[in-house]
Amino acid sequence: MAVLILLAAGILGRQGAKLVSTVKQEPQDDRFQVVIDVGHGGVDSGKVSADGILEKDVNLVIAKKLKVLLEQEDVRVTMTRDSDTGLYREGDSNKKVADLQNRCALIETIDPDCTVSIHQNSFSSPEVKGAQVFYYGQSEGGKQLAKLIQASLIRRVDPQNHRQAKANESYYLLKRTVSPTVIVECGFLSHPAEAALLTSDAYQDRLVWAIHMGVMEFLNGASAETPSEKTSGEKQ
Repeated sequence: MAVLILLAAGILGRQGAKLVSTVKQEPQDDRFQVVIDVGHGGVDSGKVSADGILEKDVNLVIAKKLKVLLEQEDVRVTMTRDSDTGLYREGDSNKKVADLQNRCALIETIDPDCTVSIHQNSFSSPEVKGAQVFYYGQSEGGKQLAKLIQASLIRRVDPQNHRQAKANESYYLLKRTVSPTVIVECGFLSHPAEAALLTSDAYQDRLVWAIHMGVMEFLNGASAETPSEKTSGEKQ
């Protein structure tokens, strides 16, 4: 797998995409592997709040914090980006499409136990709020992961959030990845109070703790179904 990861890094590197330092040659081990997909980046700012908060910036901060917690659980983590950049070439006519294709190619090469894509939501009404997790309807693993993270977010962050994990058949990343993949919309930048929370260090820590717990519950639950695997966050 290390050779394949290096090959993917070389291909995307030639395309001008900056990959994270975790995509490098490492001795093979049997730990769980998780990809954290950091939504948007570079020319693609994603959603923007009324007071100028950029989704791409919030996504990156939350993703970096999530990486730290998962690595403390002895999980191998790869981030699709670790700075304000996108996975595209400057000459690409459609940078958004190229970015999504390269993200999926990287995830396919790594073949993780699961992928968590970090995003922020927005809606025309400023009253709409609350975190929500999306999964591809044809993926049982994605559905299980989404439900665990959604439940963890409600229990540990916002008990008043009545949203449920939701299937989505149109999101490119969900459709084009084989491993269990979810999109975590951490909150609404269009809701002024929630947008302020999403830039709060303390609130981000609560979000990240909840997401990380949902991921670990998924990994441990999956291993419990296979007698040859441990339940400590590490494959045997």
